[in-house]
Order: sequence, then structure tokens, then C-alpha cells
Amino acid sequence: MTTSTNWVPQQTDDGSFTFFSEVFGEAFHSRQGARAEAIHKFAQATELTQKAQQPCLRLLDVCYGLGCNTAAALETIWNVNPACEVELYGLELDATVPQAAIAPPLIQDWSPMVQMVLQQMALSHTCRMPCLNATLLIGDARQTMPSLCQLGFQADAIFFDPFSPRRCPQLWTIEFFALVTRCLAPQGKLATYSRSAAVRSAMQAAGLTIGTIPLGTAHLPHEWSQGTVGSFDGQTLHPLSQMEQEHLYTRAAVPYRDPSLSDPATLILERHQQEQALSTLESTSSWRRRWGIR
Repeated sequence: MTTSTNWVPQQTDDGSFTFFSEVFGEAFHSRQGARAEAIHKFAQATELTQKAQQPCLRLLDVCYGLGCNTAAALETIWNVNPACEVELYGLELDATVPQAAIAPPLIQDWSPMVQMVLQQMALSHTCRMPCLNATLLIGDARQTMPSLCQLGFQADAIFFDPFSPRRCPQLWTIEFFALVTRCLAPQGKLATYSRSAAVRSAMQAAGLTIGTIPLGTAHLPHEWSQGTVGSFDGQTLHPLSQMEQEHLYTRAAVPYRDPSLSDPATLILERHQQEQALSTLESTSSWRRRWGIR
């Protein structure tokens, strides 16, 4: 898989920064705000404020990127309980991304301790301090995830943040979700910004009960959710609306597949299109008309 090293900071609406990937054709974060997205769609969605009361927490950051989700999680946890011991693994394809992300002023909004964590993770891929044992694994996440499974790592929270399914389908497949959920603790939660029916059906196929991340006060007219949260026990999840439930019975819900966990994106997309074409599920356009979605 090709990576890029030309990272030009772009300021988002909340004042925080992101990068645009020419390889994937997308920004790492929404225009609404990199920091806000990390807090609301990941730290809050996985209930870290409540979980921080525990003496220790384990976190898995899939697609570490600029480190925003890790930073938001650590600030959330240590603001509640500075003594909480955190064990964290991050998975990242391109080591140049976190390295570029520690240049001033990109990390100035985070506390000094979290800034130090981001710097050490970027430069040495590890960070060891009294309340943190963190490791950044570089490479295709489909190849680095099995090592965590072999360790028996069980995360209380998983931040699932690849580029969009159409741009990076290899990390949104049934098979990859099955691999990731092997590292989810029985009472843990997995959060993603995606509201895609294909993603949600893949999460369900991996054994998760899913809920929605409700819209905030500010959102675009066509939006109906900020993302998806999955867990094994289904407790404290915000239920899907009737519209979202019906979305899971349309052709949009046909999941991506990568049986060998090694197929290129083009093959995964082609396989997905063929399966959708053969599907007898309701057309997504029909569902959109019924709910008045443009």
C-alpha cells in the first residue's frame, strides 16, 4: 500500500488541525473539527469519563493518524482520575503522519503531558511513564492486528478511525472487524465515525450489538448520525432510529469482504459491487425516497 509524506496542516472549524491524504483522497478529520471529533465520536462515545474511575484502562486506536483520538482519550481519563493507569496500542500505516503532527502549533491545544506522549509516540513509537504504557505499531493494520490477538490484549475502548469505506475498504470488512473485536473486552465499546450500513452490518457479523452516536446541535441537513458504537452486551447504547434500522435491510448494508485479509482495495470494491448487484434487498434509493433523504 502506498503512503505519502507531504503533510500540509489544514485548520478545521474548531481551530484544531488535520492533514489531507493525497493517497486516499480525503482529510483525516471532518471540517467541523479534529479535536471535537476525537472528543465526541470517540472519547465520549466509549464512555471514558465513567470508565476512568477504574484503576486501569486498556485502549486500542485503530488508525492512529495525528494522534487526536489518543490525545482526547488520555485527557478525558486523566482529568477524571490522574492515577488511572493506561495501556494503549495504536495502529498506523504511515509513520510520517504522527511525526508531522507534532510540529507546533498542531498539538498546542493538548495538555503538556499529552503533548509529551504524542511526541514520544511519533519519534520512538513507545511511551513509558508511571500511568502510561503505550506502543505504536507501524504497517498495514491487517498484518499488525494479529500480534495483539496473540498477546490476548483486551481493550476497554477501541477507536476505529480509518479513511472512509469507499477509500479504504480493506479496513471495513467483515473479516477485519472479526479480528479487531477479538481484542475488545466483554464490557468494552468500539466507536467509529461511520454510519454506513455496510459498516454496521459488518460490525453485527463480528458479534457486536450496535447503537448510534446521536447528532449534536450543529449538523448538516443530510446527516442523521455522528457514527456508530458497538459492544457485546449492548448496554447503554443509544438505539438506532427506525430509519437507521431499515437502512440495514437495503443493498447499502451489503458488507465488504476480504477473506484472506490481504486483498487490494480494488478487488474488495469490485467484489462488493458484484454482491450488491446480485442482492435481493431493497434498493437504497427506495429507502431514501421513503425517508425523504436527498
